[in-house]
Amino acid sequence: MKRQQGFTLIELIVVIVILGILAATALPRFVNFQADAAAAAIQGVAGAVTSAATINYSTYQISTGRATAINDAAACDTLIKGKTGLVGGALPAGYTIDTDVSCASTASGETKTCIIKATQGGTPYTASATVICTG
Repeated sequence: MKRQQGFTLIELIVVIVILGILAATALPRFVNFQADAAAAAIQGVAGAVTSAATINYSTYQISTGRATAINDAAACDTLIKGKTGLVGGALPAGYTIDTDVSCASTASGETKTCIIKATQGGTPYTASATVICTG
């Protein structure tokens, strides 16, 4: 009786075909991660702006001298560049304020929504950030 020394050609072809089918069905799921990552990144930036606005408003309630007064026509830009705004005083590279809001003639504590915009791989992404006016 002869002992088998490896796989036959048919067995190898079947395994390669099965791996090809698995790869073809799994590939679209992995490709979509890039779009999900870009959407999550802009949501993170908008969350950072909203968090900075909340910290700024809380600080303003305690001591007006230690916070940034958000009471002008470019509230989002003022917040981002202010004392308690984002680290570095600017949005990350590639992100812009698409729609800024005005806190002029607005009561303290009133919220406004500005839109942050970025383009990744030719696809535009937007997210909203909430700014709290200081009056």
